[in-house]
Amino acid sequence: METSDLRIALFSGNYNYTRDGANQALNRLVDYLLRQGASVRVFSPKVAEPDFEPTGELFDVPNVRMPVKGRGEYRMPLGLNARARKALDRFKPNMVHVSSPDPTGHAAQRWARKHGIPVVASVHTRFETYPRYYNAAFLEPAIEWILRRFYNRCDALVAPSQSMIAEYKAMGMHQDIGLWTRGVDRETFDPSRRDLDWRRSHGLADDDVAIAFLGRLVMEKGLDVFAEAIIALRKLQAPHKVLVIGDGPAREWFEKALPGGIFVGFQTGRDLGRALASADIFLNPSITETFGNVTLEAMASGLPVVAASATGASSLVVDGETGRLVPPGDAAAFAEALAPYCTDDSHRLAHGEAGEKRSRAYSWDAINQAVVDTYLRVANP
Repeated sequence: METSDLRIALFSGNYNYTRDGANQALNRLVDYLLRQGASVRVFSPKVAEPDFEPTGELFDVPNVRMPVKGRGEYRMPLGLNARARKALDRFKPNMVHVSSPDPTGHAAQRWARKHGIPVVASVHTRFETYPRYYNAAFLEPAIEWILRRFYNRCDALVAPSQSMIAEYKAMGMHQDIGLWTRGVDRETFDPSRRDLDWRRSHGLADDDVAIAFLGRLVMEKGLDVFAEAIIALRKLQAPHKVLVIGDGPAREWFEKALPGGIFVGFQTGRDLGRALASADIFLNPSITETFGNVTLEAMASGLPVVAASATGASSLVVDGETGRLVPPGDAAAFAEALAPYCTDDSHRLAHGEAGEKRSRAYSWDAINQAVVDTYLRVANP
């Protein structure tokens, strides 16, 4: 089988209705597959006003609003109804790609096994870590069991970092896990996007050191640790300001936790590149990412990165060279890592330049070919 022979049914819990790093990676993958001559049909919830237009043909699946407080913008896929199954039968896929272990992902997996079609799963999110942010940490062992059962029924997995691969293998999720890392759009993210006029318009003086947060404003992104780290940094009397790029249901909480913070809201495209490059340091305390697209984007923008030493960031950040890796949840350690960047311009600029150079290795086409290679390997055992 060649790439042009592939007929891929791709299942996603969120392909385009709410913008995030996972669905942007999937859309880039579909674009690459179509350019290589493969056929793709995407099955995912549709909404009336999605955040962006989907790449490729998108087929709606049954869904409801996510029944979790603070996550109402997300949809829960409910499986495959008769209409979706008929669409699958008409399309006649020879490869099934599941990107989320939701009810539709489980149903797609069962359909593929029944029809003798190989299944590849991509890992995008540390779902097993989510309950701790909603006062339900006791559920984590059960979720790990569900994930382990789901992933081991696939023929192969792809994950975005070596650290994620090592951790999932240790957890018994699967032994055949390939690397599907992430790329960065250098037209958008580059140090040249820095804009002093834009900074001034938001109350940042030319010599202010701005610590950036970028992402959805939801608690599982580590908003509490970010706020605690800033409080600890203030106690160290390291001069700084906070620049928050993004929006979400926890914005009100975050604004109260960061008095004096500069909130510029949701940004996209060149506006996003300008906002990020106009910061000076990037702080990412999250442990839920499997890769950390925002970390790579910050590096490409020339910012030193202070991040949790967890899956994703630990494969991107070179501690002491392009930023600092800090034990997850340790707000005091985050503050101590941030302080030298706030007070030593040459130190900050040197680590930012090193990160920018390291980010140049991430080409989207070469990265997406790794997924194609996995498809072909499991299709031609």
